[in-house]
Amino acid sequence: MTFASTFSFERVLSIAVSVVLVMLSATVHEVAHGWAALKCGDPTAKEAGRLTLNPAAHIDGFGSLALPLLMALMGGPMFAFAKPVPYNPRRLKNPERDEVIVALAGPASNLAQALLGAALLAGALSLDAAASAVGASVYIWVLRILSNYVYVNLTLCFFNLIPFPPLDGSKVVMPFLHGEARERYYRVQAYAMPALIAVLYVLPSFLGIDPVGAYLDLTAGNLYDLLIMAVM
Repeated sequence: MTFASTFSFERVLSIAVSVVLVMLSATVHEVAHGWAALKCGDPTAKEAGRLTLNPAAHIDGFGSLALPLLMALMGGPMFAFAKPVPYNPRRLKNPERDEVIVALAGPASNLAQALLGAALLAGALSLDAAASAVGASVYIWVLRILSNYVYVNLTLCFFNLIPFPPLDGSKVVMPFLHGEARERYYRVQAYAMPALIAVLYVLPSFLGIDPVGAYLDLTAGNLYDLLIMAVM
């Protein structure tokens, strides 16, 4: 197999579309965190100009572009992260409760996007005349983009629910942490990303163990199959 055949134009275009979808979905994810924080009394994200859907305000060079591109090239599930929206837990009305709300707002936004994508896909599939109106190849790409949008958002949703810092799922433990324990958590999560990257790459590549991939297949993969079956 030659390099040219491996990276055909269609393959390159598919990867580019996937990366753009991940970037846009991650942007909505971060804005959801900031919006939830604002509603809970913390305007830090608003003051920093981060309550905007402009991707330029949220893109992280590695997390938003390089990571999803690498995952797409490897042929596995795609996930990414944008620059975290700043917030100050001390400005929240009820920190123990509100930190959980702010954290879960991100995955919730991805689930909402997945449901929206499924609804749009169902609408597109019902328009039989669209194929002849815009051309069969364009119509097929529209269907492919919408189905990819659903899958990308389900992956981001369940990936971020993993209870490992700095992912959103780790915040569910916050109501159980007090005083020094909570301060230690804030310090540890700043250095947790390298450990997470190791879990994502070292275990699968060198030990043949891929717990994250198995988890995403069980959650995002199965829910994706159910949604696609429902709209077909």
